[in-house]
Amino acid sequence: MKFNIALLAGDGIGPEVIDQAVKVCDAVAEKFGHDITWKPALTGAAAIDAVGEPYPDETHEVCKNADAVLFGAIGHPKFDNDPSAAVRPEQGLLKMRKKLGLFANVRPTFTFPSLIDKSPLKKDRIEGTDLVFLRELTGGIYFGEKGRRDEGETAFDNCVYTREEVKRLAKKGFEMAMMRRKKLCCVDKANVLETSRLWRETVQVMEKDYPEVEVSYEFVDAVAMRLVQWPNSYDVLITENLFGDILTDEASVISGSMGLMPSASIGSDIGLFEPIHGSYPQAAGKNIANPLATVLSAAMMFETAFDLPEEGKAIRAVVNKSLAQGIVTEDLANGGEAYGTAEVGDWLAANI
Repeated sequence: MKFNIALLAGDGIGPEVIDQAVKVCDAVAEKFGHDITWKPALTGAAAIDAVGEPYPDETHEVCKNADAVLFGAIGHPKFDNDPSAAVRPEQGLLKMRKKLGLFANVRPTFTFPSLIDKSPLKKDRIEGTDLVFLRELTGGIYFGEKGRRDEGETAFDNCVYTREEVKRLAKKGFEMAMMRRKKLCCVDKANVLETSRLWRETVQVMEKDYPEVEVSYEFVDAVAMRLVQWPNSYDVLITENLFGDILTDEASVISGSMGLMPSASIGSDIGLFEPIHGSYPQAAGKNIANPLATVLSAAMMFETAFDLPEEGKAIRAVVNKSLAQGIVTEDLANGGEAYGTAEVGDWLAANI
């Protein structure tokens, strides 16, 4: 098969970890007889520096015409530390999600047998954890009207959802639950927020179409607590944009490192695949960043965008092998030998 893949390296460690994912994808393509054409494009702070816009029209054209998008990370301290900055890298990410119709973020959380003792949680709490969040990506408070009044002394951010936005996200959640353990948790704050009440009543109506799925409704604060107490009790969780942003980062450390978890952002036509960690600018250029989350995001790309489970399985197998044999970057070395970012990528590609 032939694939055109948009390659958005982004900022910080993004280019370094993306390079390793490309190595692994090329090795998979050679092993399984595929042909990949990579289409690099600018985004984030790198795009602002180059053209003054975090998601240029040229980049959108590349993404729109691709079969999938493989994405690194965006963000830079010069924007984070300047509250008055009119243009920010994160604006490009929101714009990209909206223009590409990427309304659902799929973020799994699972454990690795060889790393289970590296988790900040006790082994008996997390053993068997295999959950997935579906976070709504293009609505809610991030996209609502925002601004200042009273000469800048009062700020506001409006959270707005339509029933259709909730239904399309919940539909994907129900479908995913049917393919897994048939458990779905709707995460909201329906005791306080009107948008959450819309979420809850919409999902309740949809229950009748999926009688095999066991549905629960939990407040976001209760889920935040249970994620560190009994994460293995969850299967599929659906939630709105802000709650999902926070809870998925909390869930990510269950595995032992944010550098291990992949994600996918999907819509009607195209998927974007990215690691959940940020741009980690402090590590940029030092060859110490963990590329495994990006590599596992590439596995999700083969499985989800191209419907090639064996290719994804091959990537997951070689990642597990690298962890078991200690071919890891310094964040996982635990006092042992640490390998560089590029060395890990080379090893993975060679062992495909």
